[in-house]
Amino acid sequence: MNLNVYLAGEIHTDWRDQIMQGASGLAVTFTGPVTDHAASDDCGVHVFGAEDQKFWHDHKGAKLNAIRTRKALADADVVVVRFGEKYRQWNAAFDAGYAAALGKALIVLHGPEHQHALKEVDAAALAVAETPAQVVAALRYVLTGALA
Repeated sequence: MNLNVYLAGEIHTDWRDQIMQGASGLAVTFTGPVTDHAASDDCGVHVFGAEDQKFWHDHKGAKLNAIRTRKALADADVVVVRFGEKYRQWNAAFDAGYAAALGKALIVLHGPEHQHALKEVDAAALAVAETPAQVVAALRYVLTGALA
């Protein structure tokens, strides 16, 4: 068995690297959003031309990024969505909802401080983890049936 895993959510910590390193040797292909914040914000105007108003600047970028995100979510077997401590992750919440609507296996990753705020998102998930190591253990179990 092979798993395509989309890693959605906050881009300010190394949680993606922790999961990818921990899953080394497992039959997993990882994808995710563009994590270069400036590139993600400016992709639309870089490709389609400058905008005088910030709204349209952001609008172009969001739509271009949505092409990548929708394709990756559609192709994913499992979607891991990380909610960080420092910033509100509106994009993460949207990705979680979109993945749930697509019927994707959803693993939500956040600390206990967000349990109440994310209760509806957690309810849509098949698993809720607090650490990247728990996500790796879940992927290992799904792929191998082994608890170690």
